[in-house]
Amino acid sequence: MSERMKKREHVVIGPEGTPLTLADLPKPDTVRWVIRRKAEVVAAVRGGLLTLDGALDRYGLSSEEFMSWQRSIESYGISGLRTTRIQQYR
Repeated sequence: MSERMKKREHVVIGPEGTPLTLADLPKPDTVRWVIRRKAEVVAAVRGGLLTLDGALDRYGLSSEEFMSWQRSIESYGISGLRTTRIQQYR
């Protein structure tokens, strides 16, 4: 493997269609979970940037919380992550 390949950081496509690296993810001490941040974490796990356990540990999430984000995206798209509109989507 070439030096260039070794130094290349793992990248996935984020929810807005832009490249997403570990440095682009929300900070581990994030408290306010806006739609974009939730979607970035889900994209990172789906793309292999983080493991599910790694994301749960890094952000102090429960598996149920993460899985609800993932189900919302699968069922309703990113707009399904709106907490104020959750009753409309149920």
